Amino acid sequence: MTLFSYILFFVLTCCCIFVGVFVGLLLFAKLYFKRRKLLASGNPGVSVGFFHPYCNAGAGGERVLWCAVLAVRNKFPDAKIVIYTGDIDASPQDILKRTEQRFNMKVPETVEFVYLQNRKWVESKMYPVFTLLGQSLGSVILGFEAIYAFLPDIYIDTMGYAFTMPLFSYLGGCKVASYTHYPVITSDMLKRVSRRVKSYNNESFIARSPFLSNLKIIYYRIFSWIYSFVGRSADVIMVNSSWTEGHINSLWCCPLKTFRVYPPCDVEDLKLIPLSRDANKEKRIVSIGQFRPEKDHVLQIKTMFELRQILPAEVWSSVKLVLVGSTRNKDDEAYLKDIKDLCLHCSVEDNVEFKINVSYTQLKAEYEKGFIGLHTMWNEHFGIGIVECMAAGLIMVAHESGGPKLDIIETSDTSRNGFLATDEREYAQCIKAILCSDKSYIDELQRRARSSTDRFSTQRFNESFLQAIEFLFPSNKKS
Repeated sequence: MTLFSYILFFVLTCCCIFVGVFVGLLLFAKLYFKRRKLLASGNPGVSVGFFHPYCNAGAGGERVLWCAVLAVRNKFPDAKIVIYTGDIDASPQDILKRTEQRFNMKVPETVEFVYLQNRKWVESKMYPVFTLLGQSLGSVILGFEAIYAFLPDIYIDTMGYAFTMPLFSYLGGCKVASYTHYPVITSDMLKRVSRRVKSYNNESFIARSPFLSNLKIIYYRIFSWIYSFVGRSADVIMVNSSWTEGHINSLWCCPLKTFRVYPPCDVEDLKLIPLSRDANKEKRIVSIGQFRPEKDHVLQIKTMFELRQILPAEVWSSVKLVLVGSTRNKDDEAYLKDIKDLCLHCSVEDNVEFKINVSYTQLKAEYEKGFIGLHTMWNEHFGIGIVECMAAGLIMVAHESGGPKLDIIETSDTSRNGFLATDEREYAQCIKAILCSDKSYIDELQRRARSSTDRFSTQRFNESFLQAIEFLFPSNKKS
């Protein structure tokens, strides 16, 4: 035999041993978790585990989590509800208190928490390259920690960690549901890379290189195939918008078990805010969203710079952009500092305010004082902040893509309830048009916008969410 043959034989042997050991470990794990489930089967009631490592973040995704928890608690009062969280620095009391302050929701203390120590493995800073793959594999590590700590009857991923679902489905024998806010990878991302467009997830050195761009496309396609495989392990798939539904159906190919469940928006309380605004007060432009690069606050500051060029000085002096949002970690805080520095660079700092990690009462006060709502994220999956602004009576200007375009904002002349834009010039022109419109036109826009938000209420979410998952519960299985 030649040296090449020996090397090939050695490599194949190692591969066979690796596969054998891997399969053996999987079988052992499956038997182990099956035994644990049998031992726990004598416990009364059904247990439900919600996987949400950032449950204390205070953003729209967390509103979905807590509304889902309350919906399950009210429908199945005997169910044991457990939250898998990585917020190890916050006690259960701290988390529930922040939830009440941020969302005006009272979550019962009977909800239990499983603290995950390895959340760092799903943070993007751990993976300067191959971030998608790294975070996904990191979620598997976190998933193993979660399933070892507590094995539920029903597992619900409410944060989009699809790679954890096969663990609970195949190894744990759980019924699995997912609520997907946005797909990890989309055809739009592939198009941006193929067109060599620089963005927050496509570095400039990659965009400049045809070779690296082609390598990234191959990487994306391989990852897309793996993502499709793990997604199909869910028994119930819930998506938050038409845009997300289209992408998930094309990736996971499970339309019959996919349900569109619009996220819960606090429209009932916000609709009590008077529509009339004092014309003599400053014109406050309110932006709601976590301080993350994909929210594109840079575009908002550029819009203010552009707006200053096209507005009369006396009008510009009355305009104020109020950025309301939360930060989750040091990366978010660094991003926030960059935005503040950009305000100084563009000389708009006197017309921009920052409201960080505000309470629900403070947020509502900003809605009451606001006149225009601003949202700039490209391909936003839905946009809870957009709906809340509209319910509060703000005239919305959102990005012409994703959920805002497909589900929320209507721009036809006879039924317009807001405006759509793509770059700073279009945003500035829309804002100028609103500022210069007569009161009767503004009143009509406000009424249309407010009435259109009823379909996104918390009650509608509760009904749709429970309808999607109720057959997973033993007493509700269809024969």
